[in-house]
Parts: sequence; structure tokens; C-alpha cells
Amino acid sequence: MAECRFQLLGPVQLFAGDVAVPIGGPGVRGLLALLALKPGKVVGLDEIIDALWGHDPPATARTIVHGNVSHLRRILRDIDGPSILTTPPGYLLAVEPERVDVHRARSLLDRASLATPETAAALLAEALALWQGPALGGVPDSLRAPELEDLRLAVHGARVDADLDLGRHAELIVELSPIVRADPLAERTAGQLMRALYHAGRRGDALELYRTVSRATLRTLGVEPGAELRWLHERVLNDDLPVRDVVAPAAAEPEKAISQLPAAVPSLAGRADELAWLDGLVTRAEAGETTIAVVTGTAGVGKSTLVVWWAHRVASRFPDGVLFASLRGFDPHHPPLEPAELLTQFLLGLGVETAKIPELLHERVALYRSLIAGRRMLVLLDDARTAEQVRPLLPPSARTMTVVTSRSRLDGLAVSNAAKQRVLGTLPPDDAVRLIEELAGPAALNHALARLCGYLPLALRIAGARLSASAQRTAEELVDELGNERTRLAGLQVEGADDGVRAAFDVSFRGLPGEIAETFLQLGAVPGVMVGPHLMAAVAQIPVTEARRRLRALAAHNLIEETARDVFAPHDLVWLYLRELAEHELGEKERDEALGWTVRYYQAVADRARRRLGHVADPLDFTGVLAEEAMPPLTGFGEAQEWFAAEWPNLLAALDAAYTAGRYDDVWRLALLGHRYRVVCPLLDEWTRMADLGVAAAEAVGDVEGQCWLRLARCEIALTFELPGYGFADAERAVALAAGSADAWLTTSADLHLGRALSRRGEHQKAIDRLTKAIAQAPDVTLRGRALSSCAQAEKRAGRLAEAVAHQLEGLAADRSLGDDDRIVVALDKVADLSLRAGDLEAAERYVWEAIDLAISREFVAREGALRLTLGRVLRARGDLDGAREQLALSVRIYERVHPKLVGEVRTELAELQ
Repeated sequence: MAECRFQLLGPVQLFAGDVAVPIGGPGVRGLLALLALKPGKVVGLDEIIDALWGHDPPATARTIVHGNVSHLRRILRDIDGPSILTTPPGYLLAVEPERVDVHRARSLLDRASLATPETAAALLAEALALWQGPALGGVPDSLRAPELEDLRLAVHGARVDADLDLGRHAELIVELSPIVRADPLAERTAGQLMRALYHAGRRGDALELYRTVSRATLRTLGVEPGAELRWLHERVLNDDLPVRDVVAPAAAEPEKAISQLPAAVPSLAGRADELAWLDGLVTRAEAGETTIAVVTGTAGVGKSTLVVWWAHRVASRFPDGVLFASLRGFDPHHPPLEPAELLTQFLLGLGVETAKIPELLHERVALYRSLIAGRRMLVLLDDARTAEQVRPLLPPSARTMTVVTSRSRLDGLAVSNAAKQRVLGTLPPDDAVRLIEELAGPAALNHALARLCGYLPLALRIAGARLSASAQRTAEELVDELGNERTRLAGLQVEGADDGVRAAFDVSFRGLPGEIAETFLQLGAVPGVMVGPHLMAAVAQIPVTEARRRLRALAAHNLIEETARDVFAPHDLVWLYLRELAEHELGEKERDEALGWTVRYYQAVADRARRRLGHVADPLDFTGVLAEEAMPPLTGFGEAQEWFAAEWPNLLAALDAAYTAGRYDDVWRLALLGHRYRVVCPLLDEWTRMADLGVAAAEAVGDVEGQCWLRLARCEIALTFELPGYGFADAERAVALAAGSADAWLTTSADLHLGRALSRRGEHQKAIDRLTKAIAQAPDVTLRGRALSSCAQAEKRAGRLAEAVAHQLEGLAADRSLGDDDRIVVALDKVADLSLRAGDLEAAERYVWEAIDLAISREFVAREGALRLTLGRVLRARGDLDGAREQLALSVRIYERVHPKLVGEVRTELAELQ
């Protein structure tokens, strides 16, 4: 069978060899394009629907996608092509990237970057030939991939560069002239055409082209052309434009290259990506671009070590020398150096006599710039505090490269000087271990030691130095010392108060502006592993916009990181420093107020979120605790579920901190508020810990209502995970505690849980009687629907299928009337199972597919595992053994992650089908 390939760079088509295979209309083409753009990766069902229909999908969108997937599978199977796999939460095209033209074009571009000009030109011409028209032709208008046009421009630009290197100037003039006439703002292409004109002997035309582009940018954008085009113009005016990658002789070349670099470490652990990034910028500088790099990151992450080591490696590529200065931006003993002092240092290095150094700053700047103009130099500015400190030191020459390191991001340099930024993170685990071993040799516990150091290079070097300095100190002892969070920072200290991790962080903190430092302090009193602007606003009692500004200011100082939009988290060791700082610099009252506002925030938002997940039966209501604008909006089910998932570690940390502080009323209420999320997305250990803490808190404060609700939560856990006893003891105790209560929701909920536990224990009649009572006494449709569904399950176990189907359908109708998606999924699964048992296989499959679609859209992962099991059983009953095997295998995969105690049953069923 001919090789299958996919065309996306033009009309979307499938080929078997050179023969186009008909695949269908825009919807099918769009689906194939989405899968082929990410070969070997899962494309989510929601992502597919959004791409194909935008914000207004039809009600049958999921069904349409399922049908189109089946259609494509048949086509691919007929031509012996790759498979489309169902992989939650969507689909995966199992194909090698080289069989998709987009990925082949990227591969050719990558290969060309390492090839000689002759080879590169051929590879890039081959890549350009893959475009058969506008990319993604014939797909719905809502499906866009602008990165494909960026790829085409990158390939074309690289091919033109290769042709310039080969001297094909006349051909390029013919090719590029109409492109620049059509779009004079395309500066890269204009620059390439200027080079071609100049080297073809048409210097006047090159200058006129620059004037045309300059007029266009001024008229359209209000600015001059970019630095590279201005440099080209200057070279053409001076009639000294070199061929690409050949630099004109430097003016006033010194007798000996300047070298002010400090010593580098003997070897550098890791940092391959960062070194490649810096090397790439050198290449751009050599090609005539003005290049400024800013390497930023938290204290102790190894910015200076990286840059100095790299500079020694590439110094030979800067024949006019290397200038280096420590700007002392974050020196604990000295103020930051002024630009005038730094310029004096550089001027002396450039050979200017002391007596001839000007007095005035602007005169020093002018002399410095005139001395290095036209030279190929590297300028390293280490430990800068602000962009203002750096700007006077920036060279004017397009062939000089400047590298700045700073704990702050120096965004101003990116805005005003087009600086390229790189945030330096901690080391990967293996590189971190290598760093320790360079100092102390290999040891079995080095991985544990690296983890306790948070993979921060400064901490790793201290740990390695401590081990190597004393033959008596063992790795086991150091791991034990660092394993205690309260003594870890002290363990990462060496002789001299300013040489440890704590001291490095302290310098960063002491340099913060007043209100930003105050916010940083308050962070130390907030339990959890991350913080967002809404929580920070509640703790600091400031508007959300101001809290976001302050958090982003801290991120700009690299004391915390914005890991996702509005999600801020510090490094592990910074968290420990924060905790210590809050304990020493905040009073007990201030820390208690911060904890109180944290708990109130989570109570208010968790209450809002759980109501978006479905109807609640308990009487807790925190509406009005926080102003509307102080809370995330959480407009629907999906946003509420995402909020709970993101905030769950913080919510558990708030529970622990509140319990330790004796806030027992707050604890049981917050535990009950979080219970609803775990009903929807169950995880045994975390759910159990939360419920146990809630019961203990309610008992500690003697709150009977709290004890009842949290015991029912524990019963729910036992029923969900089929734990021994099925929660009977908790349900029975809750019924006894609720006896005589006027709260109908509480008494009905207690009867409901006790009936479910009795049913699972095999006491069918007792269960049906108890659940029938709950149906009759239910105070609203929410509880009545749950009682109906539970009664149906009890009747199923008792062998009363007809009554069970009737009650389950009545319960499903109740859940649909409430719009409770979680309950609808559960009810559909149950009615599908009952239909299977009753022999109505068509209805069973219909119900379970509806439930699977809803579970996937709502990310009910555990529910989906149960549904795949039900569907596998239905398909097996219908004789579709291949389909049954696929669904049971998916169920096993899901249960291994979220329901390991039940995976054995599914594996057994799957084995029977092998």
C-alpha cells in the first residue's frame, strides 16, 4: 500500500502515495487538519468543537465530531493509513510528523540552519515547494492557524539569506522587488533586497528603497525603521556593506583585545537551552543586528555563573574584546553603582587616561560610545538593579552584543531597547545532582539532597561544599537536617552571614518598595502553595486590581513566578523564607488576621463554586461575606470546577492552618463546602482527609449539625469507593444525631445515606423502606431526585427491575429539571445499566453515550471510567467485541489514575475478551 501523507499547506487533503483520497466536506477536513497539526498528541473534544464552530456550536456538535471521527477511521483503514485513537479528553492521530507537510517544512528549516549555504538553499526551496496555496484551504472559517503563515515567512526569509550568501543577487532582485512594493513594512525582506541591490552594483537603488520604507513606517506606524535596517542604510551610505556574515574591519582596532571577565566555574551543570539561546543571539549580532540580552531570575539561580561561563566560551567571536562590570544592584553592603562610576571603569579599560575622562555624565557617555562604535565587542553588565542604571552603558554599534543580568525583569529595556529576555529557572533534577557531585562526589542520597535544595544552584553549591568540607559529615546527616522545614534555610548557610540562601533572598526583599514589601510579608502568613489577586486582595484588604499589580511587581523582581494567568507561586525555598519572615516581622494579631481573611475568602468562593456545580442540600450560605467584585465570577460549571481543581492544595492548607489555630467552626464549614467538589471529582485520600478533619473540628466545638453533615460526607466517600461497611456506621450515627431536628434537609439526607449503605450491605428491604421514606419526606426536588435514584439501585439489587427503571427515569427527569450535570451523568449511567439488564441494548447504548459526552465536556474523569465500563458491557452484549475491548481498556486507564481499588474488576472483564 502506498505511503499515506497529509497536506495542510494548501487545500487540506489526504494522499495515498501521489493519489488524493476524497475525505468529505469542510467539517471533516477541519477535523483532519486539527489532528494532523498535532501528530501523536491528544486534541481535546472541546478544542475541536471550538475550532470548528467557534463560540456558537450546534447542540449536536459532539455527535457530529464522533461521526466524523468514525468516517475518517474508515477512510484511513481502507488505505492502510495511521489510526485515530480515542484518548480522553479527545482524539490522537498516531502518525509520524514527517508524513504531515507542516512538520516536514519545520524539519527542513531546522536542518537548513545547520547546513552550508548550498545545502540550505536546496532544503529551503524544497520546504517552500510544500505550499500549494493558502494553508488550511477548504476548512471552516472559524479554524485558524496563523503560525503556518509565520512558518512560511521564516522558510522564505531563510532561503533568501542562503541565496544572498551564494551571490544570487540578480535573481533575488526580481523575486523580492514586487514583495516589498506590496508590503514596504516587511523590514526583513526590504533589508534583504537592499543587500541584493547593493551587491549587484545598484547602491543608489538600495538607498532609494530605504527612503521608501522609511516613509512608509513613519506614515503608518509613526516610527523610523528598525535598528537592523538603519544599520544597513548606514553601511550603504558609507559604501562599506560587507557580504552576509562577513564583518567590516573594526575602526581603531586596539593592539590587544580587552578582557575584563572574572574567572568562571570549571564546568557548568546543565543550561543547554540557555546557552543555545545566547549563542543564537551572537549569530544575530554577527549578522549586524543590535543585540541586547537580559538574563533574569530569582536570587541564587545562577545568572552570573551562566553568563560568565558562556562569555569565556564565546570570547573569541568578539575580536575587539569583552567589557565586564558588576553593577552591585543587589549588594548587601554597597549601594548600586552609578552609571558615571561604571563609565569610568569602562573608559579606563578602553585605554583612556584618567586625566582625560570627562567630568560630566553625558560627556563620558559620548566618549564611551565613540570609542566602541564599529567594534565587535561583548559587554556584560552583571547584577543590574534598574533599566535606568543600564541604559547609559548600552553600546551604539550593531555588532556589539550586551548581556545584562538582574534579579528584576527590567521590562523597560524590552520596551525602549528591544532587549530579549530569558528567565532562568532552577536546574533539572539530573543536572542538579551533577552539580552536587562536582563538589562532593557521587552519593546515593544526592537526588534527595537536590530535591531538598529545590534544585536552586546556590543551595546546591552550599550543600556540596558542606559535604566536601568535612569528612565526618555524611549525606544522611545533611538530608536529615534539610528535611526539617524549620531548619532548612539555616542548613543552607556557610561561614559569613551574607553567603547563604536566606541572605540572598533577604537582599531582594530589603530592596522592595514599601507597599510591595508589605504584600510580600503578608504572603508569608497565607497558607498554601500559590496565591492569586482575589485571595491577596482579601488578605491585604485592597482592590483586586491593586493586588494583581503588586503580585506582578513581585514577579518582576523574581521573588514569585506567574505560573499561569493570575496564578503566582514562589520557589520552595522562597516559601520557607517567607514563612520565617512573617513569623519574625509580623505580629501574632497580623498573622491571625491574614489567616482569618484567607479562610473567609475560601468559604465565600467555595460556596459560590459548589453552587455552580449543582444544587446543595445543607443550609450553609456565605453569600455577602465578600463583595461581588472581590470574588472570581465563576459564571458556570466549568469555571467552578477549574477553580476548585486549581485551588484545592490551598484549600487543604487553609483547613490545616485553621485547625491548628483552633478555628474549629471555620474548619468544619469549609470542609463541608469543599465536599461537593469531591463528589463531582472524587479522589479518595484527599477527600477522606478533608472529611476526617471536618468531623474532628465539629466534635471539638460540639456542633451537632456539623457532625451530621460531615459524617454523611464520610459515608459518601465509603459508598463511592466501596469501602468496607459502605459508611453504615457514619450514616447510622448521623441519623441518631439528626433525630428530632427540624431541618428536613438534614433528616432526609441522613435517611438517604443510611438507605444507600443498607442496600450495599445486602439489606434490600430495609434499604427500600428507608429510601421510600426519604422520597416521601424530601423537602425539594434535589433530594427527591437523589432518593429516587438511590431507591432504583436498591430495587435493582433486590431484583425488581421494572420498579427500578421507573424510579430511575423519574430521578433522571428530576436531575434534568435542575440542570445538575453531575447528577445527570450518574443517572444516565444507572438507567443505561438497568436497560442493559432489561435487554434493551439500543436504549442502553444511547443513554451511556449521552453520559460519556457530558462527562468528557465536564471533565468528570472518575465518572467517565465507570461509563466506559458500562459501554464496554453494552457493546459486548451487542456482539461488538472490538469496541468492548477498546472501552474496557479506556476504563482501566482511567481507573488506574483515580480509582485503583476498582481497577481489578475491569481488568478481569477485559481479560475475558482477549
